Amino acid sequence: MKTSIVLVCLGLAMAGNVHAECSSADRAALEAFDKAWAAAGEKGDAKAMAAFYSDDYQGLSPGGSMGKQAAIADAIANAREGGDAVVTRPDFYQMHCSGDSAVITHRNVTTEGAGDNAETWYGRSVHHMVKEGGDWKVMSNTGHALGDGGIVTYLDLEWNLAELASDKAWFERNIADDYTGVSSRNGGLETKAELVASVGSNKVTQADSTDISTKVEGDTAQVTGVYHTRGTDKDGKAYQYKTRYIDTFVKRDGRWQIWSSQGTAVTP
Repeated sequence: MKTSIVLVCLGLAMAGNVHAECSSADRAALEAFDKAWAAAGEKGDAKAMAAFYSDDYQGLSPGGSMGKQAAIADAIANAREGGDAVVTRPDFYQMHCSGDSAVITHRNVTTEGAGDNAETWYGRSVHHMVKEGGDWKVMSNTGHALGDGGIVTYLDLEWNLAELASDKAWFERNIADDYTGVSSRNGGLETKAELVASVGSNKVTQADSTDISTKVEGDTAQVTGVYHTRGTDKDGKAYQYKTRYIDTFVKRDGRWQIWSSQGTAVTP
């Protein structure tokens, strides 16, 4: 499974769930709001964007701040430059609500082009939202590009989501061809082909990670953590495991892949 970096903000539900004090209704509304705001920005839709920003909005960056009208103009310029070939997908939401105020953070995966020629960038955004007249508005916004430590940490968390979804295509794409896995159950070795073939054999109902720590050295990286999983196996027998793991990543042709994984069962 699964410079030194401990990404505290990734204590976000490690299987991709939202961790927050927000109500379920506010969580759903805020995520929908955020995605609609992003879609309006990608289209350069000035009228739609105007409805998302508070009149008191201030965007924050190392180069200074910008107000509502400047932010809309900047989004329109970026949309014209990028065109339809640039698509940004937000995920791994974390939220905190307090009264009529909320803070959202999430990853951004931005892709330009398609197929083998596609380029991908990773970032993280932080938004301060407020309720004005009963509707959520953006009060301030900042963000930054993810370094290699953040990229591999999120990739490690994606593994959990792929387990839950039985997503073989994810494993084909993100597991290195020369991958070696070591089972925490019996110490056996596993190749990429064997790992991919096993996807979907169990019905996974829980897959999340805690105690995550990431180290990067050049074009290799390690992520350690504790993996929690439960479900039913191919024979319909219920299982529940906790495993401390070390996942090793390698960067090839500018893209990180999982190179090896070793787990040790944690007894209750």
